Amino acid sequence: MPRGEHRALLNASLPGREGTYDVLLEDGAVGAVSPAGSGAPRGVAATDVEGRFVMPGMWDHHVHFAQWTVQRQRLDLSGTDSAARCLERVRGEVAAARAPGAARLSAIVGYGFQDGVWPDAPSLAALDGAAPDLPVVLVSKDLHCAWLNTAAARLLSLVPDPDTGLVREGEWFGALDRLQPPGDLSAADYREAAQAAARRGVVGIVEFENTDNLRLWPERVEQGVDSLRVEVSVWPERLEGAIAAGVRTGDVLDSRGLVTMGPLKVVVDGSLNTRTAWCWDPYPGMDRSHPHACGMESVPLETLRELLARARGAGIAAAVHAIGDRANTGVLDAFEELGMRGTVEHAQLVREEDFARFGALGLIASVQPEHAMDDRDVADLHWPGRTGRAFAVASLQRAGAELRLGSDAPVSPLDPWIAVSAAVTRSRDGRRPWHPEQRIDTASALAASTRGRTGVVPGDPADLVVVERDPLACSPEELRTMPVAATLLAGGFTWSTLAG
Repeated sequence: MPRGEHRALLNASLPGREGTYDVLLEDGAVGAVSPAGSGAPRGVAATDVEGRFVMPGMWDHHVHFAQWTVQRQRLDLSGTDSAARCLERVRGEVAAARAPGAARLSAIVGYGFQDGVWPDAPSLAALDGAAPDLPVVLVSKDLHCAWLNTAAARLLSLVPDPDTGLVREGEWFGALDRLQPPGDLSAADYREAAQAAARRGVVGIVEFENTDNLRLWPERVEQGVDSLRVEVSVWPERLEGAIAAGVRTGDVLDSRGLVTMGPLKVVVDGSLNTRTAWCWDPYPGMDRSHPHACGMESVPLETLRELLARARGAGIAAAVHAIGDRANTGVLDAFEELGMRGTVEHAQLVREEDFARFGALGLIASVQPEHAMDDRDVADLHWPGRTGRAFAVASLQRAGAELRLGSDAPVSPLDPWIAVSAAVTRSRDGRRPWHPEQRIDTASALAASTRGRTGVVPGDPADLVVVERDPLACSPEELRTMPVAATLLAGGFTWSTLAG
């Protein structure tokens, strides 16, 4: 909403409050909330929401936006339950590419396999057999590894494991941009992905793509990708450039005021499915003498402390990826030693004695509840005896951590209602709740998805969502598919099914 423009939402219900209200939006902020019937001042555009529920707009606090955008164009492997099934999908793509009149295919890129519970193992020889000449890159659901054939390894200048064809962690992360640079996607691609998020009530994201976010996102806004607020991160290799540019966390980076500087992102360990999350105990079947029996330390803790201190001195906040319990202990130690607040991304496995430290240190726990639904079987297999403290959202809340929910898209869909539902139910697809003691209430899950906003309050940004159900009254299962009637950013509609 341009400065000076006003709008009114009439006959709005507010979750948790009796009656209906008229909500006046002024200069991009909530101006007044009055009993219904007050009407819109003369000359103010009015929309009758007819009793629908108006609430603060939703944020996804952990997104890889380019990967989410391009994932929509890749071969979907999310339903595959074995290496053999993946190979079937690849052979089908090769056959389709060879059919008369088929468009020329330069490579097959798939996304979404989860080999942590497969009955068989990936094989370089088998993937070469399925596609001997065409490069094939199959990206895991957690983004932490890829299964390549020889042609793809040659194309990307990678050396995969000679038996499995897998490339993991840092070596693979460096290849993501070579696979499909973010600049290869069009503004229309990004615009479509952003608008899809707006259709689910999203008003903002925290961008953790490992690319030149400080340059790319202002450019995208100028190209019309303007339906979201974006808080951008920098990874360690771009930290000095951000410092040299003089940007600090919270600084506005574009002319529309939609892009702001966010945190330094540091990844200190791997992931559960890839068995590289850094843990205190070995993975089943692994001897402690093996160098990666307990996972991997991606960034040495001493280096982490140096990076955090450097960022703090430049006014840049920190968000640190920690999945295994050893990684979480080390990250907590670093924040404590520096006397520094920040965000722990994922916090998937935490020692019992470490939960209280989140609250004592004033840390944010940025968690992705749908990961627990995706990974419950992997966790039961690879973290046996430890799953009571895995994806432990309620334990983090009780410890006093500030919760923020996200998707880690494309690992989970960029849809905050899925995250809210998973946090509240710990269940999906009719299965029994997994460790139901780690459920949180709906109000807490919503607050963790709206940056702590719990109502439509005068003076707050007019970043709002209009939904068909009262989220505080509908069943937890209904939360997952919450119908969104409209989304507003600074008082302007980015998505609407409403008349007027």
